Amino acid sequence: MPDVVLEARGLRKEYGELVAVDDVDLEVREGGSLAIVGESGSGKTTIAKMIVGLTAPTAGSIVACGRDRSAPSRSARERRRRGSEVQIVFQDPYSSLDPRQTAEQALDEVLRLHRGGRQGGRAARELLDLVGLDERQGRALPRALSGGQRQRIAIARALAAQPRVVILDESVAALDVSIQAQILNLLADIREETGVSYVLISHDLAVVRQITDEAIVMHRGRVVERGSTAQILDAPQDEYTQLLRASVPRPGWKPERRRRPEDQGAPA
Repeated sequence: MPDVVLEARGLRKEYGELVAVDDVDLEVREGGSLAIVGESGSGKTTIAKMIVGLTAPTAGSIVACGRDRSAPSRSARERRRRGSEVQIVFQDPYSSLDPRQTAEQALDEVLRLHRGGRQGGRAARELLDLVGLDERQGRALPRALSGGQRQRIAIARALAAQPRVVILDESVAALDVSIQAQILNLLADIREETGVSYVLISHDLAVVRQITDEAIVMHRGRVVERGSTAQILDAPQDEYTQLLRASVPRPGWKPERRRRPEDQGAPA
């Protein structure tokens, strides 16, 4: 059975009197993929921030690649080491890219930091090729690229550190459906080629189905259901999961215009 590369036990995060995450357990095995599903405010992104060390848990433990990562790293050396274990790709790639750097320069910066020495551009070009971008796009600044291309660069930057786990925090939510499909297919191919593990944070059940094996469902900071992705989406047991499943538009669904009070009684 594959080794566990990421494990959290009893995670809790408090902001004053607000409990954002309450007693959450999760586990990701090498080459595996876990979805964390729930609506906005359910605690999904807070979990991601604790895993990568952007915020400290109030209670509980985090172990990545056999090392205790329950507290944020204090030194640059430890941050680099943690970055070689777990990386994160956020929803908005533009805000995470330096507008003054070309795609190739952004990759080369990460490569030098995590792999040492000058890469000579070769490793950067290999990463661009891995995410389906050509040399011309590699020489472009972020503003000259589309949203999907920028997201491919963000994914390549995460992979440049050679992490064993990549967290995808609503990473395709801002893209249109056709570009979403391209990125999801790309992620599936990268996982097959490199063996990297994914933690996918999403409210979109169609996205969850496409690239994850296991899932947990969050509601008000707590896990209300866990199991295989197929089981949770096809035969949800918890009432909240059932409501999430029922909210997904089906073929033939048409949105209805909500009538204003002053329209009541007006001709249709």
